[in-house]
Amino acid sequence: MRHILLVIVAVLLAGTVDAQVRVSLNFNVDRQPVWGPTGYDHVEYYYLPDIDAYYNVPQHRYFYSEGGRWRSGSSLPSRYRGFDFYNSYKVVVNEPTPYRNAAMYREKYASYKGRHDQQPIRDSHDAKYFVNPNHPEHNNWVKQQKHDNGNGRGEDRGNKHRGG
Repeated sequence: MRHILLVIVAVLLAGTVDAQVRVSLNFNVDRQPVWGPTGYDHVEYYYLPDIDAYYNVPQHRYFYSEGGRWRSGSSLPSRYRGFDFYNSYKVVVNEPTPYRNAAMYREKYASYKGRHDQQPIRDSHDAKYFVNPNHPEHNNWVKQQKHDNGNGRGEDRGNKHRGG
């Protein structure tokens, strides 16, 4: 009987851990750059049609073609210095190594070059983006979370109905 109980507990715990892993794998708003477009809870790559490059969100790395080969780095080469991430179009690509299919993405999203109709995360007022430490509202959100959880008790907490 004791073994059966242990097996049941193990199965329940494994299910909980599996659910937590799935949630963390399917939600990375806090890791997306604030220049990324709103509307996506999970992103692996952004394809940037204006410069024919990719950005890997989990690794925080850019992938770009140089000398006929794909290179990667934590920043783009100087030839992209004037590129405006906030006002360029980003295509979300959730597949591994999309730059290996670069010709397909280049052709499929050629018409997206020059488009400026995406709202960046930085400009969103949707609270789900405030978890991102680079969002302008992040610090206010953290303070509110602490307050809501009772960790940031104010001086007047519970004194709302007192006079004076």
